[in-house]
Amino acid sequence: MKKIVAIAAFLSLSLSIMAQDDLRFGFQLSPSFSWMNTNTSKINPSGTNLGLKLGMTGEYYFRENYAFTSGIGFYFNNGGTLLHDFGGSYWPNSDLPSSLDTLPNNVKLKYSIQYLEIPVGLKLRTREFGYLRYFMEPAITIGLKTQARGTIEGTGVKSDEKYNIRKEVNALNLAWGITAGVEYSISDNTSLIGGLGFQVGFTDATDDKGQVFDPERGTVRERSKGTNNSITIRLGILF
Repeated sequence: MKKIVAIAAFLSLSLSIMAQDDLRFGFQLSPSFSWMNTNTSKINPSGTNLGLKLGMTGEYYFRENYAFTSGIGFYFNNGGTLLHDFGGSYWPNSDLPSSLDTLPNNVKLKYSIQYLEIPVGLKLRTREFGYLRYFMEPAITIGLKTQARGTIEGTGVKSDEKYNIRKEVNALNLAWGITAGVEYSISDNTSLIGGLGFQVGFTDATDDKGQVFDPERGTVRERSKGTNNSITIRLGILF
């Protein structure tokens, strides 16, 4: 009985909040293409990941066409592939086979990372033209790592196995981005959302505890900064 009362109270509160004119809630199911960059010419991008953003969005309108935005959701399969010119021991904290403890030159490391994301932004939209409104939304996104997998490919190395590399990826990922798109009204309170977003990470996604065999400096710690970047096709619905 207590559970039924609690559920009923939660639903009543949710409906009362959603009924307010200055608040809108919705959901997104958005495919994304991500890749990684580094701050060194010895480690270069060499492939993209096809991922998915899934979650809930919220908008608080402090004026008719201006709103603070936030939400919560998962970003599946974020990351990309990095080509390392020099060999080394790049994932020392992961449970890899002994044959992969030392990797050759030109090895490719693929990161597949899952984040719990919390975006905070500002939405600017136009007045309504028929059933359409156009919008632009700059935002900062906080990403909390929930899972990380990796694969390795190189000369004499070919493995389709995905290894657990949680310890090789930093727990926090911060990014800025901007999305532009349209709202299409299908009723007085419901709109379909379509748009294109670009997101750039500005914190180091990789843990940098490995070692690289540099022919000029010898064996040194791998200290590159790897950042995640993505293009997302925003698809969603607002109520």
